[in-house]
Order: sequence, then C-alpha cells, then structure tokens
Amino acid sequence: MKQPPLSLYIHLPWCVRKCPYCDFNSHKAGKAPPKKRYIEALLSDLAGESGRADARPVETVFLGGGTPSLFSPSEIEELLKGVRALFPLVESAEITMEANPGTVECGSPAGYRSAGVNRLSIGAQSFDDELLSKLGRIHSSADITRAVREAQNCGFDNINIDLMHGLPEQTVAMAMADLRSAIELEPAHISWYQLTLEPNTVFYARPPANLPDNDLAFEIQDRGQAFLAEYGYEPYEVSAYARNEQRCRHNLNYWLFGDYLAAGAGAHGKLTSATGVHRYQKPANPLQYMIAQEAPATSIELTALSQADLILEFMLNALRLNDGFAEDLFVAQTGLPISELERATADVRRKGLLERKPEGIWKPTDLGRRFLNDLQSEFLVDAD
Repeated sequence: MKQPPLSLYIHLPWCVRKCPYCDFNSHKAGKAPPKKRYIEALLSDLAGESGRADARPVETVFLGGGTPSLFSPSEIEELLKGVRALFPLVESAEITMEANPGTVECGSPAGYRSAGVNRLSIGAQSFDDELLSKLGRIHSSADITRAVREAQNCGFDNINIDLMHGLPEQTVAMAMADLRSAIELEPAHISWYQLTLEPNTVFYARPPANLPDNDLAFEIQDRGQAFLAEYGYEPYEVSAYARNEQRCRHNLNYWLFGDYLAAGAGAHGKLTSATGVHRYQKPANPLQYMIAQEAPATSIELTALSQADLILEFMLNALRLNDGFAEDLFVAQTGLPISELERATADVRRKGLLERKPEGIWKPTDLGRRFLNDLQSEFLVDAD
C-alpha cells in the first residue's frame, strides 16, 4: 500500500476546569500541573514517534487539548524545537495550537508566534456571555475579541474561531448574532458545530433545559450556512468553513484517511505500511502517561484494522467532506478494490443517502447530508 501524507498530533491535557459538555481527554489543572515533567515526557515520546515516521516528511502539527495555551510560549518553543530536531517538517508545515481566550494570557500570542506556531484555533464557543456561563466557560465575549485582535496584530493570518450552536435557549437570532460577531473579526476559518450530549459528560447525565428541538436546530444550521456563504466562508466539511481556501490541512488529513503520529496522554495514531493499516493509543491518564515515558523501554501495541474496520473508519471520515471523495482515494488509502466499496454502500445508496457521480466521486445526497449520523451509522452496523 502507498503511504499517505503524514501529520503529527500532540496532546496537552490540562484545563483550568472541565467544561460540562466536553468528552475530550482533559483534566482540571489545579494549582501546579507538572508541566515541566510533561514536556520532558512528550520529548521522550516524540523521539519514539520519530522512529515510526521512518524519515517521512511531516506536513502538519497540531497541539490539542485540553488547553495548550496553559503552557507558556517558552514551553511551547521547547516542545516545537524538539519536533523540528526529530522530524523532517516540510517547509510549509501548518503548525496549529488550540487556545482558550481566558488562558491566552499565559503568554502573548506574539510569544506563541515566535515559538513556531503559525495557526491559532481559538475556542470561543459563543459571544453571548450568558450562554458562555451556561457552557461553563471561563472567558467573556470581550476576551474573545481581545485574543483574536492581539493574535492578528502580531502576525497571525491563519486563525480559526470555534463556535457552537444548538445551545440552551438559543434562538435563530442568537445563533446568527454569534456568527456575525465571529465574521466581524475576519478569521480565516470558522468551525461551527452543534452542541451534542456526549456520554461521560455532565451535560449527558444532567441535560441543560430548553435545548433547541430538531426543527429549530435544522433552521439554525440552514440559516447559518447561508449567512457564512454570504461572507465568503466556504463549507468544505460538515462543520468547517474557510475563506480564501484556508482550510485546516491537519483536519483534512484525518478526513482523507491520511496517517498521523501521536504523542501525549490519550493520543491516537494511525500508520500505513506494506502489511496494512494500524492504530495505536497512548495511556490516557497524564500521570500514567508520564510514568510510562519515564520507564526504560516503552512499547505501544499496534492494532491492525480489519477490512470492515477499514471501510468503517474511511467512511466515518471521508463522508464529512462536502465534496465527497474520489474512489481512487478509497483504493489508495484502504488497499481494497472498488468492488468492496460498491458492496459496502449498496444499502445506503438504495436508501438515497449516498450517490456515485459519473466521474467516480462518491458523496452524500442532500438527504444523506441532513442525516449524516444515520448514514455513518450504517457502516458501524456493518463493522459490528
């Protein structure tokens, strides 16, 4: 099998506090999280990952969390120097760091820019202070504006703003006001996605009152997509909108079933070789992760994907793309013939959820786009 493009994900697990809707591997930082020890563990981990890379060029790096901006610019610089020493980054490598407006003051955006970050993803979630409080966020609307403007003033021209919709008591007008506030800041990219109640979260156990029903949620999404398009934000994925083709290259590599290395607590990796596609995961608990990296020899088990798992994981990712995917990509990334794609999609095509264009492009129909979760779940049933 031909090896696809390679990315690197680095997980920084601490937050000031855990948001009630969050199901990511994040942990309350407390007064003094062991950041120095964690950076040392990451550098050890990255040294091992460089062996997995086998000198392949790394095209994107993503510092996710948690809240990476809890780490100072000097700590991020130390980490990225390690990355550059261990991996052959392409000259135009996209290096993204997630930041929360309430914690950017751990270091100025200029400091992160000097450290080597060239794309900033700011977790706004809403510009409505009352909704921010209901979401458990520690920042205000003014904090968002200040963080974005400071980042722009120090040279960041590739900024993403994360926004949620379908929030408690949110109306169409409120959702459009959030989008308007984001657009006025002129970011290159907006991630706009619906609040979902994920298992193992506070909101799942105790759902907030007055969430929009399905009809209102659909109206919000429909109106919002038209509003974003009016201002030049192209929808290229189910929740991603970019101006001037400034799409998130790191996330696109996920959705196109590329390879990615993983460093940090709970980080997942995927690698393609002559023997197939394999996945692996690091220990999720930060303390256990650091202890594992401090051991004389750390081994991570690789799990080979079965044919059913290959189809499932490819479709879960590729079906998120508005333009669909080329069948040649399916063959290249999975090593399976077109006949397997045709077999696996027979039911969803019969139900009118997926179609094949004459030029060999597969994409959800309008019905499939509206009920994307149902479309994807069809492949989950097949894998099970």
